[in-house]
Amino acid sequence: MEASRRKTSTRKRIEIVVEAALRRRLVAALDAAQVTGYTIIPVVGGRGDEGEWNRGGQVTSAREKIMIISITDAERAEAALDAVLEELSDGSGIVSISDVAVVRAEKF
Repeated sequence: MEASRRKTSTRKRIEIVVEAALRRRLVAALDAAQVTGYTIIPVVGGRGDEGEWNRGGQVTSAREKIMIISITDAERAEAALDAVLEELSDGSGIVSISDVAVVRAEKF
């Protein structure tokens, strides 16, 4: 398809990195905000204010982390952020939001 015939639309991309134990609560928060889709990915390692970490060498799954990614419209993104931040009121996790160009905007 020619680039001139491809239509893109702007949506909001939400990325949340948290301990896996919070998964159900955050999915419920996204559902309550009527976010229609998301992807959950296991996080294998990283570095943050507590230093470097990785999944290797962990004795239990208690400290495993996940990333939840969702693309939605601006109105739902604001509602989702409010709901997610309420669940993360203790300061845990990382949440970011950005503009993203999507094809087939009706999917989001």
